[in-house]
Amino acid sequence: MPARSTLPEAAPQTASQLRRELSERNLALAAEHAHETTYGSIASVLYREDETGNHGNFFPASYKRIRANAAWSQRLAKAYTASSRIVRGNERERAELDCSNSSDALLMNIFCHPKTLQSKPLQALLHIEPDAQPEFGVRVRTPIANDLEDRTEADMRLGDLLVEAKLSESNFQTARADLMARYQDFELFFDTERLPRTRGQFRGYQLLRGVLAAAHHDARFAVLCDARRPDLREEWFAVIACIHASALRSRMLFLTWQEIATTLPRPLQAFLSAKYGIHS
Repeated sequence: MPARSTLPEAAPQTASQLRRELSERNLALAAEHAHETTYGSIASVLYREDETGNHGNFFPASYKRIRANAAWSQRLAKAYTASSRIVRGNERERAELDCSNSSDALLMNIFCHPKTLQSKPLQALLHIEPDAQPEFGVRVRTPIANDLEDRTEADMRLGDLLVEAKLSESNFQTARADLMARYQDFELFFDTERLPRTRGQFRGYQLLRGVLAAAHHDARFAVLCDARRPDLREEWFAVIACIHASALRSRMLFLTWQEIATTLPRPLQAFLSAKYGIHS
């Protein structure tokens, strides 16, 4: 099983505590950018591209490369699901990656930066080749019963590495036992009696799908989480401990954004520190 991080522990936070910190940080930064805010006890900032072509939710060099790459730009159109919490104007559509606590935006801020994948420490950390190029929102077809395919989406694919990105999300979701039973080889790969459950439902649904996708596609699977979320880390280890084969477990990787940040260019480190509280 992958080793736990040896970096100093960040102060633990719940999902709502982290959302509040992200809200406070971005409300302070938003005055310098085109934006609006959501309603609710914890406001989220929704940025938008301004007349100069900059976007407050993105590091400028990363956003420039995203806009220059047709495949990456498509990710910017991912629908915003909390539309009921904003004033619905007709002037534009809001997107999930406009939101200040979007884990997809954080992922692209890092991996679309022109110098990120040139970092030797990052290449070693992720065990990737120097020429690996990220793909975002990749449909990973995992076989299920009756010759059907689950259209699991990986937040990013980098070489043979499938990545699930988390920031302020509450958990890895749950799934009914009958839903998981449809997946081919579910019981072959997992000790289903030991898998964590809540009210009879399997916890860590996104983790289970990620492991199955990696198993069927001869890939590796990584989760990127914030070090301030030990609850997500513990759920990860609870699920991964139930994989039968040690060879498959060895292809699983858990890393924090803070660990990733130590390998990045200093201007990007400063951006992540100010906007997300991700300190390297």
